[in-house]
Amino acid sequence: MTDQTAPPKETMQNLLASMGQLGASDLHLKVGNAPYYRIAGQLRKVHMPTISDSKYLEAMLIDLIPEARREEFHAGNDLDFSARGATGDRYRVNTFRAMGELHAAIRRVQSKIPTFEDLSLPPIYRETISKHFEGLVLISGVTGCGKSSTLAALIEHINETRSAHIVTIEDPVEYVFTPKKSIISQREIGIDVPDYVEALRFVVRQDPNCILIGELRDKVTMEAALQAAETGHLVLGTLHVADAQQTFSRILEFFPNTQHNFIRSLLAGSLKAIFCQRLVPGIDENTRFPATEVLLNNSVVKDKILRKEDDDIPSIISKSKQDGMRSFTQSLFELIDTEKVHYDTAMEFAPSREALSSAVKGIST
Repeated sequence: MTDQTAPPKETMQNLLASMGQLGASDLHLKVGNAPYYRIAGQLRKVHMPTISDSKYLEAMLIDLIPEARREEFHAGNDLDFSARGATGDRYRVNTFRAMGELHAAIRRVQSKIPTFEDLSLPPIYRETISKHFEGLVLISGVTGCGKSSTLAALIEHINETRSAHIVTIEDPVEYVFTPKKSIISQREIGIDVPDYVEALRFVVRQDPNCILIGELRDKVTMEAALQAAETGHLVLGTLHVADAQQTFSRILEFFPNTQHNFIRSLLAGSLKAIFCQRLVPGIDENTRFPATEVLLNNSVVKDKILRKEDDDIPSIISKSKQDGMRSFTQSLFELIDTEKVHYDTAMEFAPSREALSSAVKGIST
């Protein structure tokens, strides 16, 4: 049982502070369990008593919840918000109920904005964002693959190199940017604006050069992104899909079949790049490295989009290395070749084990 003599708020701050010390990405709090950290992708139990009931967990969390969201917290079952700990680190918090009990998942967002080098991203990420001042750039991947960190690195590069007005729409705000060459307006859903629909309705009137949409989750957000990109804005956004081919499928799923030709036309004209990534455990058990797939929208890709030949996308990526495109297979081979990940580990993440095996054998002979 949880030691009820320990102040819940103090317990919460200690747990958050230890996340930074241990390099934990996430903290899980569930009634009936001790807290768990996620370190290098693995869940590790914290050596402390279990959380006895929802009232104690609520007391632990209450100071983290923005005052403007507390009524929503008490009234609903799920809530997303951001919080700042005593160390200065920020956290993305999701509270939810399961079997009638309160639970929380807390992700640590480091106060330092990561660079492309910090994230071990290939040079094409920087090259792409450096040369495009308008159009659509998408970051795709499953939950926990580093999409938010990649977005932050892209935005910070613009901030450091370009005189621009950057407007971000996030649920919640994670990284907090300090204006450098750019000016930045960060809007949090539930705090600064009620929802994405409201935020996107007015964003182009706010004179932005660059718009970050934290998650392209439905027809409204995707349509707004495409329209803004078509009208001369640089738009960055994320999608929860595994690869470039699935990215096209997901976008089209948002719209009725009668609009697909129109959406394909918008994509062919405005899309600049799709960056897909998945995090692979390193040889050092406390490290992870991104395996990346990059699709750049050249004349061949545009033609495939318009002709509804999305099935050819993987082949185009594999055969266009000189253009900066890269496949997951190529990326995984590089991680093996530079001794960052084990061969067997890379095989677990390979879209085609046969292709990766052939790549390794071909280079090593």
